[in-house]
Amino acid sequence: MKIRKTTITDLEQLAELFDQYRVFYKKDSDIQGAKGFLAERLKNEDSEIYVCETADGKLAGFVQLYPLFSSTKMQKLWLLNDLFVNQEFRGNQISVKLIDRAKKLVEDSEACGMFLETGKSNLIGNNLYPKTGFKLNQAANFYEWNKN
Repeated sequence: MKIRKTTITDLEQLAELFDQYRVFYKKDSDIQGAKGFLAERLKNEDSEIYVCETADGKLAGFVQLYPLFSSTKMQKLWLLNDLFVNQEFRGNQISVKLIDRAKKLVEDSEACGMFLETGKSNLIGNNLYPKTGFKLNQAANFYEWNKN
């Protein structure tokens, strides 16, 4: 298995993985919507997406990161927004390899770091992230505002 940057030729398989990811987070399945959303990200180059590809060309998982900036550190910062591995391939350290690739992006872009959010009920993620070097920030409050 290899980790590589995604290309537009991955769109069909990537959209299926992305749809599975959204369903995991209790969203309705929408393959066409996923395809459109990802095609726009790739066209606009406003996110970085890496995939894990098997020897036979099947995509086993992906990670998507968005660039942000830290005003207090005056540096680029990355949001690890999406990480997903197809259930068929879990237990093969693919998530760890995708996170390692995300860390390389942070280093290559001379960013100050990356952060992520996951649900308290995501036991797999809440066990994985500390093992890969993420620290739970208990010194800050996380707020959100939604228009709906």
